[in-house]
Amino acid sequence: MDSGRVTDFLVEDGRIAATGLDLPAPAGAEAVDATGMLVSPGFVDTHRHTWQAGLRGMGPDISLATYLDLVLGTVGPRYRPEDVYTGTLAGALECLDAGITTLVDWNHIQHTPEHTAAAVDALKVSGIRAVFGYCSHKPELARRVQASMGGRVTMAMAPFGPEIAGEDVALDEWRIARELDLSVTVHMGGHGKESAARGLDFLRRNGFLGPRTSYAHGNHYTDEQLKLIAGSGGAIAVSPVVEMELGIGAPVTARARKAGVPTGLGADTVISGPGDMFSLMRADYAHMRLESDLTARDIFRAATEDGARVAAIDGVGTLETGSHADVVLLRTDLPGVAPVHDPVASVVLAMDTRAVDSVIVGGQFVKRDGRLLAPDVSTLLTTLAESAARVTASA
Repeated sequence: MDSGRVTDFLVEDGRIAATGLDLPAPAGAEAVDATGMLVSPGFVDTHRHTWQAGLRGMGPDISLATYLDLVLGTVGPRYRPEDVYTGTLAGALECLDAGITTLVDWNHIQHTPEHTAAAVDALKVSGIRAVFGYCSHKPELARRVQASMGGRVTMAMAPFGPEIAGEDVALDEWRIARELDLSVTVHMGGHGKESAARGLDFLRRNGFLGPRTSYAHGNHYTDEQLKLIAGSGGAIAVSPVVEMELGIGAPVTARARKAGVPTGLGADTVISGPGDMFSLMRADYAHMRLESDLTARDIFRAATEDGARVAAIDGVGTLETGSHADVVLLRTDLPGVAPVHDPVASVVLAMDTRAVDSVIVGGQFVKRDGRLLAPDVSTLLTTLAESAARVTASA
């Protein structure tokens, strides 16, 4: 997305096969004219509770404690497998509509194996590239879920411990991740300084401090603790709007990057924040500029290439030859967007979901000419509204 750069992309078998000017089109290939548009890697959401799409905007002014009581204590227990399916499918399509092609779905609505299967099925049907964050300390269940992965959906371990569920549960969770060779996405560092220190010490003592680990939030880590995470190969998923809105803490992006920790962006929950990457980029950029000289390009990388590192998934977040053909075409002919002087600045500071003209995942269109290609979106949204009305009754 360098200013003034015009190029062609050749996509074969779901990957970018070549880039350059005037590439010859193979026989039978479809030519897509993106003249006047910006061609971007698909965005990577590194931390989202996707099933909560039907709870949008329920908690604009609440605290973390109130959020947890609402989700884990009141509304969450009312979810049936069909509610999980509907919410997850709607949430995944919301991502695709906004140009998010890769999603880390931190799924903590797994009341039964049927709830888990419903979430996985919804991700597969949506067409998004997803890392399914599985919460369980029972190895036989984890192995069964891992065997159900397929297509664009892979699995990560999503431990509740050591900071939420405690160290005994955490030992089982992290051992399962190691046994099944899974990456880890975990809520850590967002529950106060003492909890952050205890959690990292637990990982260090038990040999779990290592790569392919994404720490969601991390707001209360000291600079030295961030350097420890950097040295171990870990990464941090920052949810800038929700972290500030729920009072979790100031986003750690600038300090983490200074310490050498890759950072990505995540919506976390649409209960208390927006679900599109443009809003997340702007919020994190504005906060970051208060305390550092990091740039719009740094934030764009967090939403794409660095986000892929946080998600521990290869071949996404870039437009390099060999990468998955996960591509977003962005309109520049809109009021509030035109004219474009700096493409990256336009994406980070000026654009919103109106600009997302087309979205390609694995070489296949999932949105084209401003319209999602998924069937029966209107029916899905009606079902989502009915599900939301049921689970939130008297909440």
